[in-house]
Amino acid sequence: MRDIDLDFDRVARIGVPEIIYGESKSPEQLREIAARYEKKGANMLVTRCSSQQVEGLIGDYDPLSRTFTCMRTIPEPQPGLVGVVYAGTSDAPVAREALVTLGFLGCKTLEFGDCGVAGLQRLLAHREAIASCRVLICCAGFEGALPSVLGGFMSQPIIAVPTSVGYGVAKDGYAALHGMLASCASGIAVMNIDNGCGAAMASLRIIRQLREL
Repeated sequence: MRDIDLDFDRVARIGVPEIIYGESKSPEQLREIAARYEKKGANMLVTRCSSQQVEGLIGDYDPLSRTFTCMRTIPEPQPGLVGVVYAGTSDAPVAREALVTLGFLGCKTLEFGDCGVAGLQRLLAHREAIASCRVLICCAGFEGALPSVLGGFMSQPIIAVPTSVGYGVAKDGYAALHGMLASCASGIAVMNIDNGCGAAMASLRIIRQLREL
């Protein structure tokens, strides 16, 4: 097996830890990675993994988000709240990946599900709680309109995540991606399709900068 070179200095260098992307890794590779993390006494997060890939490892597997965490130390608490707003239950796996990653990073969160544009009264019912968050992550599929609506109501940084949800021309999230990139709500940042982990990491970068002001 090719030698695995892990980046344990990343936190000291740029303030965010390395996250292990598990999709294409074998159980043997993940066992080797886990052993390196154990030797360092470091917390570990693996995204996009199956329960079979992490079978026998010490930690917690979340089947909805397909994430595995092993927490050996309490992460440094981050200031403020990150709100994770998502359109429907079909978007929950991506939203949950963001929530798990945020918890791993020491961020406090609020979750707002079933807020899609087909029933805007559900989003507006959470307006006060959403406004209390310092950063918002917004996950939606189909035409991806939810971040534009959220951006018309809220002033915080908004990180939009298109999800691969929807019929036909939704095309595995490309319609939502294009819709979010073309949003008329100014200043929305857009992540790659289904990248809840990336949205959480972007939130940490923003929150850390706010803390230093």
